[in-house]
Amino acid sequence: MNDEEKKPHDGDPSRPDPDMDNGAPQTRAAQEQTGRDDPVRRYTRIVLVLAAFLFVWYVAADRVAPWTDQARVDGFVVPITPKVSGKVKQVNVVQDQVVEAGEVLVEIEPREYELAVQRAEAALEIAGQETGADTASVSAAEAALAESRAKLLRTRQDLERIESIFAEDPGAVSAASLDTARATRDSALAREANALAELKRANEQLGQGGEDNPRVRDAVAALEQARIDLADTRLYAPTRGGITNLEVEVGHYAGEGTPLMTFVSASRSWVEAYLRENSLANIQAGDRVDIVLDVVPGKVFKGTVLSKGYAVQKPTSGEVGGLVRVQGDSGWLRDAQRFPVVIGFDDPRVAGYRYLGGQADVQIYTQQSNVVLNALGWLWIRLMSWLSYVY
Repeated sequence: MNDEEKKPHDGDPSRPDPDMDNGAPQTRAAQEQTGRDDPVRRYTRIVLVLAAFLFVWYVAADRVAPWTDQARVDGFVVPITPKVSGKVKQVNVVQDQVVEAGEVLVEIEPREYELAVQRAEAALEIAGQETGADTASVSAAEAALAESRAKLLRTRQDLERIESIFAEDPGAVSAASLDTARATRDSALAREANALAELKRANEQLGQGGEDNPRVRDAVAALEQARIDLADTRLYAPTRGGITNLEVEVGHYAGEGTPLMTFVSASRSWVEAYLRENSLANIQAGDRVDIVLDVVPGKVFKGTVLSKGYAVQKPTSGEVGGLVRVQGDSGWLRDAQRFPVVIGFDDPRVAGYRYLGGQADVQIYTQQSNVVLNALGWLWIRLMSWLSYVY
């Protein structure tokens, strides 16, 4: 074979060039393969798909399975306020102490009020002598009546508080406690009726004029008021709860109507969540709720929707007799209005963690929600519970 036969026929178009064999198809395939292997395109697709999923989830969940981190623990706060004035004789509690119902919190120096009772008794005796009355029996009967009325007033107040708590949350107060309070009230009513009958009989012994004598009636009323004032020198805990904002000590002058400390009731607490208007339509009383308290990271507590608010203060309202204040803010998107939703605790594990004013996250499961949204909400609120370790 000569050299001419060994050379490739460069100019022969009928002979395929090995460098150009299937050139066009290989170039397109290589480009497609390169496009598939391009990490920028791949991650862009992933981000777009994830963004679309989150958008659809946000819109759907906001209507039927809303979540919010704008929620706080709330409860009953009672200022402990004296009805009489005087120097503080004894302070029986310390800051942040837990107290039981009926426990004496503060005692005001009673000497002045004891003297007032003695003066009122003397005034009644004089009035009785002037009308020929048997003042001893009247005084005793009036004292018994005043004591029975004071006890009746306290038992009625206790019963009203327990009935109110029981009506709002039957689980917060036992039925036995409610029955005991009613029985105590009935017993106090009976004692008042007996004392009133004794007073009537004593007044019948006053002779002509008897209890209708103005001086006797005035003396009787003064004695009853003096005894009530004496009883009010002791301030009691209305229910079980805690003491805060204690800023008085022995010797402090307690003024009538001026709070001495703050009492936080432990018998009833709840979460007040603030949700946007477009999240309220499907929320109803009785809906299940998961609650995360910032004070206990990593834990999720069960709750139930109790009610939702139907009104808030308008930011543009003016005072009566004035003009409406027009809000001049403008923009593409306006701020969402939020309304309160009251949520009760169902989980007994929450006892001891309900710090009033503490922040919380809530996930609500409405009746219109489905398994998928409930599952996503379940995962989300638990993720938030663990994130509360760091924020």
